[in-house]
Amino acid sequence: MAMRSTPYRILSQRSYISGGKRTAASLFCFRRSSLKNVFPILNTMHYSTFSGEECATISKRKSRGSIIAARKASEAASGTKQEDGKYKNTIDLPKTKFDLRANAVVREPQIQKLWDDNQVLKRLADRNNGGSFILHDGPPYANGNLHIGHALNKILKDIINRYKLLQNYKVHYVPGWDCHGLPIELKVLQSMDQDAREELTPLKLRAKAAKFAKDTVKTQMKSFKRYGIWGDWNNPYLTLNPEYEAAQIEVFGQMTIEGYIYRGRKPVHWSPSSRTALAEAELEYPEGHISRSIYSVFKLVSAPPTSYSLLKEFFPDLCLAIWTTTPWTVPANAAVAVNAKLQYAVVEVLLPVRDDSESLGSGKRKLGNVLNGQWSGNLFLIVASDLVATLESKWGVKLAVKKTLPGSDLENCSYMHPIDKRECPVVIGGDYITTESGTGLVHTAPGHGQEDYITGLKYGLPILSPVDDEGRFTEEAGQFCGLDVLSSGNDAVVKYLDEQLLIIMEESYKHKYPYDWRTKKPTIFRATEQWFASVEGFRQAAMDAIGQVKWIPAQAENRISAMTSSRSDWCISRQRNWGVPIPVFYHVDSKEHLMNEETINHIKSVISQKGSDAWWYMSVEELLPEKYRDKASDYQKGTDTMDVWFDSGSSWAAVLEKRDGLNYPADLYLEGTDQHRGWFQSSLLTSIGTRGKAPYSCVVTHGFVLDEKGLKMSKSLGNVVDPNIVIEGGKNLKESPAYGADVLRLWVSSVDYTGDVLIGPQVLRQMSDIYRKLRGTLRYLLANLHDWKPDNAVPYIDLPKIDHHALLQLENVVRNIRGCYENYQFYKIFQIIQRFAIVDLSNFYFDVAKDRLYVGGTASFTRRSCQTVLAAHLLSIVRIIAPILPHLAEDVWQHLPFEHAIEDGSVANFVFEAGWPDLDERWLAMPGEDVDLWEKVLELRTEVNKVLETARGGKLIGSSLDAKVYIHTTDADLASRLRGMCVASNDADALHRIFITSQVEILALLENELIKSIPYNGEPLIQGKSKVWIGVSRAEGSKCERCWNYSTQVGSYPEHPSLCHRCYNVVNIQESPAMAAVS
Repeated sequence: MAMRSTPYRILSQRSYISGGKRTAASLFCFRRSSLKNVFPILNTMHYSTFSGEECATISKRKSRGSIIAARKASEAASGTKQEDGKYKNTIDLPKTKFDLRANAVVREPQIQKLWDDNQVLKRLADRNNGGSFILHDGPPYANGNLHIGHALNKILKDIINRYKLLQNYKVHYVPGWDCHGLPIELKVLQSMDQDAREELTPLKLRAKAAKFAKDTVKTQMKSFKRYGIWGDWNNPYLTLNPEYEAAQIEVFGQMTIEGYIYRGRKPVHWSPSSRTALAEAELEYPEGHISRSIYSVFKLVSAPPTSYSLLKEFFPDLCLAIWTTTPWTVPANAAVAVNAKLQYAVVEVLLPVRDDSESLGSGKRKLGNVLNGQWSGNLFLIVASDLVATLESKWGVKLAVKKTLPGSDLENCSYMHPIDKRECPVVIGGDYITTESGTGLVHTAPGHGQEDYITGLKYGLPILSPVDDEGRFTEEAGQFCGLDVLSSGNDAVVKYLDEQLLIIMEESYKHKYPYDWRTKKPTIFRATEQWFASVEGFRQAAMDAIGQVKWIPAQAENRISAMTSSRSDWCISRQRNWGVPIPVFYHVDSKEHLMNEETINHIKSVISQKGSDAWWYMSVEELLPEKYRDKASDYQKGTDTMDVWFDSGSSWAAVLEKRDGLNYPADLYLEGTDQHRGWFQSSLLTSIGTRGKAPYSCVVTHGFVLDEKGLKMSKSLGNVVDPNIVIEGGKNLKESPAYGADVLRLWVSSVDYTGDVLIGPQVLRQMSDIYRKLRGTLRYLLANLHDWKPDNAVPYIDLPKIDHHALLQLENVVRNIRGCYENYQFYKIFQIIQRFAIVDLSNFYFDVAKDRLYVGGTASFTRRSCQTVLAAHLLSIVRIIAPILPHLAEDVWQHLPFEHAIEDGSVANFVFEAGWPDLDERWLAMPGEDVDLWEKVLELRTEVNKVLETARGGKLIGSSLDAKVYIHTTDADLASRLRGMCVASNDADALHRIFITSQVEILALLENELIKSIPYNGEPLIQGKSKVWIGVSRAEGSKCERCWNYSTQVGSYPEHPSLCHRCYNVVNIQESPAMAAVS
């Protein structure tokens, strides 16, 4: 019967094979380079490993080759249980104390203690001489327990740092914490009752906030350590430390001297719920926000001579139609802006063309009194020409176009303010006025919008902002005084305008709207006196610097470029007590500020010694330099603190430039994608503003962590994954098992972090299963090297071809993984490790190796050569996985049955002391024709297994050792090479050992009689072109009692009549020393 081919591709690539000279380097000199090929992740097969002195199956296929499994198959066939044979003591079964169970809750802390007790990280940092690598830590906020996003972030950093340590870099990683700001202040206030809050002074609040932050740092630090994160935990940087605060003041001072810091009254994002100004990075834009928008009319009262002639026929019934999503800003209206490049139309509003009472009464739309029949006389509106049809449809009216004119002709027309009844101008705005929505005319309130503010400056418009810190109208708003602008105040304005016959329509409008990221409540734009950093002063330099940085993923450059190019000046002042003070003094009478190089340097000196609390408890006289003290009574201290993003954004100056062993700029920043408008940007701006260059050479960003369904985690949904529970287990260990830190780290390595990533119970179970299989692979290697020493190593030139091929695969894997580490593509490493260490090795080399290892003879060439290759695999695999799975790697290293010497001759007592596997060019020197042969042999083996499986199903055989395989091919070269393998001088390369059968015969001719006599056969294509006929029959001869291979030589040796020739020789060799000892 014909059987379909399933080609098997080995890991080697022809491009990595050379015919270069063999080097004299040791077999265990592994190389450094990368493989271009990336192997796709495969579904892993069922896998288990030996227990005690038995070797269980790695897969159903693997049972055919093991001694124990063969015995079980024979027992199943005969229905009887065999007694242990007399040769059992001649079998070399695997032995190790390395447990298959990780027992991570106990073992991982023990390993961490081992590292700490032996100062492994410090020793590596002191010893390594390959240059420095600085990954600068973005400080997490010290206001609560860690979440899974923290774990993703810190583990990614640790993987990189550990890899660099293996690459001989001096790695000095200083973890940090952001300790100031409103969230911590709110935590303190929430913990106090009302009476206690009323007695709270700024200094008492600051003391409580500092204590809360420091306590949180200790808690978070403990968790980070449990994740296996290596760092300078004894000397972290905290933004509340005096030396840090002083460095921050220094950065502020340098920007002030450069002229980039100024005080001004302009609209900023203001949080009524927090009662403070906010920076862009402190905002979020949740989906689903709905604003109450209105279409309103402002009555035109005059026009300049050039325009009046065009419009005079429509007076006094001519109005401007505007649209706004913030009706509460109408009291602060100062102008209506148009786009000079757009065409505008004067339209007459005719009677409604349809009855919209049903669609408009739903609450989504509502006609105003203008269209409800209460307007008397004609009504002419000015709107953008391109929007006439849209507005007709939306309003349900006919708009008859009477005249068109360019926007520039409307400049300097005047209209009556809808509330104050004062005349206001029509002005020319910018490109922000479009025909995508609205009417093409923009209600302009310079005190409540950035674009409005810029237009207002151009025309000298008043900057009105009749709103207080709590978001309520002030007395300037007249009848609306005291009302909340986001609720009752907004409603009151709409009601008033409608009563004045000024509203055409109300409409619910769903859009993105800025919310306070801490309180989760809406913000407003509000003009206040604040301190700003003039981004405009160095924007181009920042844009140029962005282009010099390497961004991973590449699209991150577009993201931060867009944010930097379009951002307004940075509002850096906050109206809170818990933070670093803006070091400014105000004249008591004139309110002029005093802040120069001398005053700033003096305050920096004070803070470096006493901390920023000094600003609150020291007098003005003490805080001023000597030359100003005689005028101290004329000044008072400012009460604003700096934006926390200025705090963390100064970390390059406070940490990288100040600490020994660090350097500026850093080699790498790595944080979440939200930091493009946060820490990445604030660090960039402060660095450009004072040093003229970016504080980082490379920036890596990761996405957010979602649940398995792709949903955001929340307590209400019950889908929160707590990293500490993942590691230590929950109250119910069946529902929340203790997986340990390495399983969590394995998950981090498995995801493509450049986008959002998923985690949940099912994902963790999969990771645990893969971890267990990898642990089993390493256990197999350890156990089969229990009696091996480096002195037993077989020189490369003498190794069998199968071993050459195995080392070629290993070397390509090491090269490929190194390239993935260098490019921070950890998920590809996960895929390669899963494919190679768990699937490929187990399916082929380990499967075939069992015969050599168990029955080949303890000190035989065939066993020692196999152990040589296994040792190479163990020493390489354990080191290439060490950055990701450091606890597993160290656990394996501590169970090595032999010592491993490094380049200087010393013994590597810990896995990270061994360094990255070194280069050995010989392992890639396998001739191309040999690689081609092994590709064909492995594919042929897969096809042979299919026929064997069919024969097993037909009860012809039990174990594959019961079979003889026949092969015929018309490919003369392949036939010749296979025939050579059948009579290989080296038993390890023999074709029947590769197939794990007792015999293989290569047929020169395929005769009909033979085909009829062989009941099970197939005829696949090898590599899609070479047709091969495969047949299976019962093996010839008798079964060897020791190795269970069939041989015609069994019975030829009177002393051992049940042994084959190979086993007879092995037993004789092992008996001779024993007999000599007795003599």
